[in-house]
Amino acid sequence: MSVAALPSEGAGRAGLRLSLILLLAPALLWLGLLIILPHIQLLALSLKVKLGPRLYETGLTNYTEFFAESIYWSTLIRTAFISIAATALTLLIAFPVAYYIAKMIRGRRKNLLFVLALLPFWVSELIRTLGWIIILRETGLISLGLQWLGLIDQPVELLGNDAAILVGLVYTSMLFMVVPLVTVLDSLDDTLVEAGYDLGGNGFAVLREIIIPHAMPGIVAGCIIVFMLTLGNILTPALLGGKNSLWFTDQIFQKFIVRFNWEQGAAFGFLLLIVSSLVVWIGLKITRQSLASTMT
Repeated sequence: MSVAALPSEGAGRAGLRLSLILLLAPALLWLGLLIILPHIQLLALSLKVKLGPRLYETGLTNYTEFFAESIYWSTLIRTAFISIAATALTLLIAFPVAYYIAKMIRGRRKNLLFVLALLPFWVSELIRTLGWIIILRETGLISLGLQWLGLIDQPVELLGNDAAILVGLVYTSMLFMVVPLVTVLDSLDDTLVEAGYDLGGNGFAVLREIIIPHAMPGIVAGCIIVFMLTLGNILTPALLGGKNSLWFTDQIFQKFIVRFNWEQGAAFGFLLLIVSSLVVWIGLKITRQSLASTMT
């Protein structure tokens, strides 16, 4: 009986292995064809130096030109810092909203508020950004309101600066912070919060010792998503920051589309990838989280 069962066990393991391969095949193909191979090609293209028509050599010229021109690396640093600031501001705004939706209300009102949080994102990013242009321009709602209150005596232009870019970036990425926070806070046991208060803790102590540690995977996941989206955003800084806005993804666009310098554009894109990965790695180390735990 045991000898006869061996072929069936082997066939069962082979079938299980085949099923696992078939299940993983779409994800592996997606990762390989759309992420890994394009990045390898991007790196190879960035190492090419154009000498003439169809004449190239391999070198680091595209990278040395980046560090030689201060406008390039200073714009990358500026873009990274504004993206970090936008991520932090998005977290500060989204956390109370997510906690209220997850823990303070129940039933239909909870679903209604969650739908209201999703509602602005049913419209394209372009339309939402154009809406902020209407609000922030000289004849916009804020300028007219300040004049009506007597705080200013003439129209004020609120576009074309870093504050306008921050407003647009926070607004366009808010959903991607709220959703992971609501998901992780919804799993927090209410009795833990009650126990914290029963043991003499105040609101700040309960927040620091119970709520934030429990929500940390969602916080880190939301921050990674928002940071990546803001760092790679090109539409919002271009529209709200104006022509004088220095944003690194716009420089990449100029290299690829306007100047047809794909080699240097690829180098700039790879440098943006390195900076974003470095910031995410530092954030994971500071929060003592793993990438696997934040994305599950």
